[in-house]
Amino acid sequence: MITLYGFGPAFGLPDPSPYVMKTETQLKMAGLGYLKVDGDLEKAPKGKLPYLDDGGLVVADSTFIRQHIEEAYGIDFDEGLSPEQRAVAWAAERMIEDHLGWALGYCRWLIPENFAIGPAHFFDDIPEPGREQVRQEVLGEVRHAMTAQGVARHSLAEITALADRSLGALSVLLGDKPYLMGERPAGVDATALSFLAGLYCPVFASPVREAALAYPNLVAYAERLMRLFFPQHTPQAMDAA
Repeated sequence: MITLYGFGPAFGLPDPSPYVMKTETQLKMAGLGYLKVDGDLEKAPKGKLPYLDDGGLVVADSTFIRQHIEEAYGIDFDEGLSPEQRAVAWAAERMIEDHLGWALGYCRWLIPENFAIGPAHFFDDIPEPGREQVRQEVLGEVRHAMTAQGVARHSLAEITALADRSLGALSVLLGDKPYLMGERPAGVDATALSFLAGLYCPVFASPVREAALAYPNLVAYAERLMRLFFPQHTPQAMDAA
């Protein structure tokens, strides 16, 4: 039995973490049965979600989970792609996760209005009077991490401009194809769907979301894949897209 540890549905999305959603999408792509349960960050092998328990074998980090799925079940998410296409797919994944992903995180955590209606509620189960202290401590840790990475050193306008370049590149890569790499979904589509769904989520207003809405092919792509893999979460996550 495969058990996927995530955060659980939130904000109309299957999971607030695009990394958890990416892994869940790949499990669906692979046609593998799984049980999704709420994870505990303190018990997570790397202090992050997702992680996966496959019959007692614990695998952490969405990229290594994909590798495990492919090796353990004889699945190639990039089947049919040429070596060059595989290289492009990997580069696109890294652009999405390691560049666009930071802009997504900034907009949720460091825009005060979005933090108040979103991540601030992650701490609602903590008893008072310590709840607000924990909330502010974690927010401070997130701000520190984003400053160390560099994204929080930019103005919101600069962050939007950088995100828009990645969105534009992704739009060009997609073109008028049904999937990023052609006629059938590949591993990179799970990544793209998860981060685009997070950006398009109408709960969180931001200039980055507005920039993402300016690419009709990406909007249509994200809506189509949401209906394919998570029909129960469409239209909640995409109704304003």
